[in-house]
Amino acid sequence: MAVQNEGSEHLGSAGFPPRSFGAQRSSSRPLSLGGNSLVVAILSPFLALTSASVQRVLLAVVILDIPLQFGAHLFYREDDAALGALGGLSISATTLALAGLYLSWLIRAFANRNQAPRARVNVNWPLVVYFAITLLSVFAAQDVSLSLFEVCLLLEACLVYFYIAGNVRTREDVVFVVSVLLVGCLLESVVMIILRFTGMPSTIWGLPTHIRIDSDPKEGFMRIGGTVGSSNFAAAYLSISLTCAASVLFTNLGHWCKWLAAAVLGLGSIALILTFSRGGWLALALSLALLCFVTWRRRGLSLKAPIAVLLLLALLYVPFHSLIGARLFGDDRGSAESRIPLMNLAFRIVEDNPVLGVGVNNFTVVMGRYLTSEFREGFLFAVHNKYLLVLAETGIGGLIAFLAFFVGTVRKGWQCWDLKDPLLSPLALGFAAGIVGHMVHMTVDVFRGRPTQQLVWLIAGLLVAMCRIGSTPAREDSFASAT
Repeated sequence: MAVQNEGSEHLGSAGFPPRSFGAQRSSSRPLSLGGNSLVVAILSPFLALTSASVQRVLLAVVILDIPLQFGAHLFYREDDAALGALGGLSISATTLALAGLYLSWLIRAFANRNQAPRARVNVNWPLVVYFAITLLSVFAAQDVSLSLFEVCLLLEACLVYFYIAGNVRTREDVVFVVSVLLVGCLLESVVMIILRFTGMPSTIWGLPTHIRIDSDPKEGFMRIGGTVGSSNFAAAYLSISLTCAASVLFTNLGHWCKWLAAAVLGLGSIALILTFSRGGWLALALSLALLCFVTWRRRGLSLKAPIAVLLLLALLYVPFHSLIGARLFGDDRGSAESRIPLMNLAFRIVEDNPVLGVGVNNFTVVMGRYLTSEFREGFLFAVHNKYLLVLAETGIGGLIAFLAFFVGTVRKGWQCWDLKDPLLSPLALGFAAGIVGHMVHMTVDVFRGRPTQQLVWLIAGLLVAMCRIGSTPAREDSFASAT
């Protein structure tokens, strides 16, 4: 709150008349009061942005908007979206909240430019290079509008990353971010379970929901996507979030945080099952196995938490074992096999466009020129492999930068784990394990939309902040401290 007072005094001294102004003749007093009121009315919204509570509310909006998806796509192109392209310009609650957060950051930095030392800027070069190459690929795009849709979405994710990396300053801030992440996952899990047993999207307060039902009513599965998007997007969001929840059980946080994490694990696991996403199931299994194994290998840590996680998942498996078995080992009507022709299609596109690619978000625009006879009756969509999609659209440089960003994020998590901090280290390991699982999941799906990208970029920024907090002496900086 000290920063808020300093900022208020600074702005007041610059914008308000001196205190002695009130001692002037009474005839001029109404005018001065009116002038003061006008200045206060103009400056009040800006002064409010310097409040730590307002900043936390805006940050909570950014986090909760990952699953809830409040927003719209302007200039939406349904035909392109049906083939796997990003069909419009995303304007969301995150967009508005980020504008407020960055304006607050700018005001605080200006107001305290002489009082507070400048923090060292952590530039994530792989992320910067990936964004630059993505932007450069627009010049190779056949449909520039589609490319700009994804460039804007990537820019928004980068803004989330840099804000989190630069403004999360204390352990209290980390706990706040993790707690809101867990609350968001809990809300989304409840929404998905309600949808499964009611089948009525209107029961979810009019939010955009996605329900997929396979064509065969006897053997088909009702695949729930909730408010996240498609069922596969929902599965990716849940697999990362559930690994984060599991890592909370290994920390020194209080009972209420661990009970919240246990509730997220229970309800979130049910919601993940209801997506019937084999990639999501595999990602969670790999992430939790990695989390529990590394934790077990660390001398002195109890096995109670890993055993509790495994027992909880085993209990949840029992009532769904027949459906899970049918999904894993039953006839998927060529769903997995249909991805192979799409991969071959991607390789043919890469052969002709190895440097700049065909332009970000333009895979579906050019793929018609590369179709072969196997697509006469086959599934036609953007390639279900994020790495091949990045390679085809941005070239080899884009793929290298993309991989470097993910590897660097996992490395940050491991560095924070090595700090042996009772709070930060288990959380960092959980985040890193969740990212590893998601990297495997990206081999079998597109992941073009906002939810998973925004979540991963937020986690990457949080890991940078956690490493900084864990490797420096404890300070009294508040969440709203100037940078």
